[in-house]
Amino acid sequence: MIKLREYLSGVLSRDDDLDRACHSIPEESCRESSRNFSINVCNGAASKLAEQIAGPNLILPWLFQLLGTPVWMFGFLMPIKQSFSLLPQMIVAGQIRQLAKRKWIWVGSAVVQVLCLLLMIPVALWLSPTVAGLSLLGLLIIFSTASGTASVAFQDVLGKTIDKGHRGKLLARRALVGGLLTTVAGLLLNRYREVQQGLTPVLFLLFAAAVLWGLSALFFALIREFPGAVQGGRNAISESQAGFKLFHQHPGFRKFLTARSLLLAVELATPFFVLHAGQLLQLNIQSVGSLIVAVGVSQILSSPFWGNMADQTSKKVMALSSLIAFMAAVLALFLTVVPWYSFQYAGYLLVFVLIGLAEAGVRLGRKTYLVDAAPADERATYTAFSNSFVGILAIVSGVTGLIAQWLGASVMIFAIAIFMLLGFWVCRQMPEADAMISGESSQGVP
Repeated sequence: MIKLREYLSGVLSRDDDLDRACHSIPEESCRESSRNFSINVCNGAASKLAEQIAGPNLILPWLFQLLGTPVWMFGFLMPIKQSFSLLPQMIVAGQIRQLAKRKWIWVGSAVVQVLCLLLMIPVALWLSPTVAGLSLLGLLIIFSTASGTASVAFQDVLGKTIDKGHRGKLLARRALVGGLLTTVAGLLLNRYREVQQGLTPVLFLLFAAAVLWGLSALFFALIREFPGAVQGGRNAISESQAGFKLFHQHPGFRKFLTARSLLLAVELATPFFVLHAGQLLQLNIQSVGSLIVAVGVSQILSSPFWGNMADQTSKKVMALSSLIAFMAAVLALFLTVVPWYSFQYAGYLLVFVLIGLAEAGVRLGRKTYLVDAAPADERATYTAFSNSFVGILAIVSGVTGLIAQWLGASVMIFAIAIFMLLGFWVCRQMPEADAMISGESSQGVP
């Protein structure tokens, strides 16, 4: 127990290098870096666990299944999550510029997410299946919009409070602690659900996630953010125009957006892998806990190398993540020709570990890349434009559910593999983050 406490203390604490002189943040913020680092890790641990125990990739599909909602609603879960997390950010970015302190945007967004999760409970208990499904999708829209608003604020606060060279480590430690907690939660869920099959477990998870989002809001409120510049506030139209100007002006930014668009397939892939696994293995409801454990293990495994690598070369993280996702897709397809059920089941748990590794790498790599590459006074615009750009693609991806229904999940898994190879090639063509604005190319082999 003592060793565990010492380990967690080391994980939650900041890097010793944070005590040295800062180069990309003001001196007053530098003095608070160590404290902000630890608080930010705690915030990430709570929010990431909340995402896993009440997310649209595993838990909400389970709830839809228990409620008996129409099948077509399942296909909208991930596109809604992605699209409404990304599209509103162009509006938010212009407004954030007018605030000297941006952390309260994240805190307020987390409170909205708490309310959405709590409202899902009476919706599931009291409404008919179709009305409940539509209401849950509506609450997911609000929840995702709040999440997207928080994302812009988070990257801006990260850039103001943590020095360059330590941001990747911070994001990795958030993932590590969240992964540890997710693994424990998955093990408990797997054991608990052996004796309870009704709505009670999933409603308890929704309530627990709401509590965790409340804790994450409290932690983020404790971050010491000093007032920043407030000039340059723009409305959505002028913010869009500014984003398009940056898009046309910097070839490196265009390559980043191309790579991120291809790697979007990683972040949308989990439901298709769940569908494919269900068709192959005829998974029962007890397997949800095992899948959550696999995701938690992937977050733990990703932390030791994604963080340090991202601080050195975040484009390499994105490239390697695409290769790992490609291997996951190939393994899933290979399992369709393997005749032994036990091997198939163990193999599919490995698939979820790999896809979790890839998703963690893509998210950490793209966030670190853009925060490091974008100038401080334009960081919100770069973030919002890239997220809105990808959000439009996420809306279009909603048709993939129909494609999977017509052609089968295996075809979608094969398509994901092709996208990952293309993403790997484009990531290799990207400049390093330091050279994105200048457009200088860096062709290092990942």
